Amino acid sequence: MVSFQNISKSYGEVEAVKNISFTVEKNEIFGLIGPDGAGKSTLFQMLATVLLPDSGTMLFDGRDVVQDFRYIRLNIGYMPGKFSLYQDLSVMENLRFFATIFNTTIEENYDLIRDIYEQLVPFGNRRAGALSGGMKQKLALSCALIHKPKVLVLDEPTFGVDAVSRKEFWETLAELKRKGVTILVSTPYMDEAALCDRIALIQDGDILEINSPKGLIQSFNKTMRILKPSDMHKALVFLRSRGFEQAYSFGQEIHIYLDSNEQLEQLESLTWQNHLGDVYEKTPGVEDCFMNLMIQKQTSDVS
Repeated sequence: MVSFQNISKSYGEVEAVKNISFTVEKNEIFGLIGPDGAGKSTLFQMLATVLLPDSGTMLFDGRDVVQDFRYIRLNIGYMPGKFSLYQDLSVMENLRFFATIFNTTIEENYDLIRDIYEQLVPFGNRRAGALSGGMKQKLALSCALIHKPKVLVLDEPTFGVDAVSRKEFWETLAELKRKGVTILVSTPYMDEAALCDRIALIQDGDILEINSPKGLIQSFNKTMRILKPSDMHKALVFLRSRGFEQAYSFGQEIHIYLDSNEQLEQLESLTWQNHLGDVYEKTPGVEDCFMNLMIQKQTSDVS
């Protein structure tokens, strides 16, 4: 449905996107996962015809994004990271305005937005700028869907939104997928990655790996153990001073990546002798995979 072929984009001397290639299949939820500044927004803005790539080709439904930009704009729904609707207009005025732009009506595509629309109706006369974060999110999504796009592009749609609204939002995305919408979504939240069909891990404009969440975890090539110390800083300093450099804090836990059984035996002995706490086995998550791939990339770049 969407194809990026050797896409690059720079801002002056800063390479935001570095020769990236990947495809998005029809009717899948594809996640672009990475921290701020990784290149997620730049990729989405180029697909949405807001920016031009410096080099490479983008295809949308078999059409060149740059050459056939009018077709793309009619068939893509784009929700930028920053709330960008008219804040002085009411909820209903925003919806009708965007429907008019695309020469359609709320009623014509009601089936696609019904579940979201019904939640917005009680706030129909409220100014968009006075809505809560979760309701702003729902309004922006409705406006992006009002013309029944083939592809929905969402740039960090749940950033700064409460946990309940995040959960509801992803339930909505799953329903949109069932209705035939292809979805590209970026997020800094690793727990949301597990809700995508496939994910691309991106760092500093480079794609580190593309896989399903399950496939990514299965490809984790180290042994992982966790430690729950009473003093996080002291434990981290101690572990790294003893050669366990791949030890990282995750909330109240330390995740330690090990390369051999010998390292594992050393870790268990050191933590017991120094009363750091018990070492537990745990299945790695997407964030662990991301950290491990970053380490491998840094090692490769240095060598």
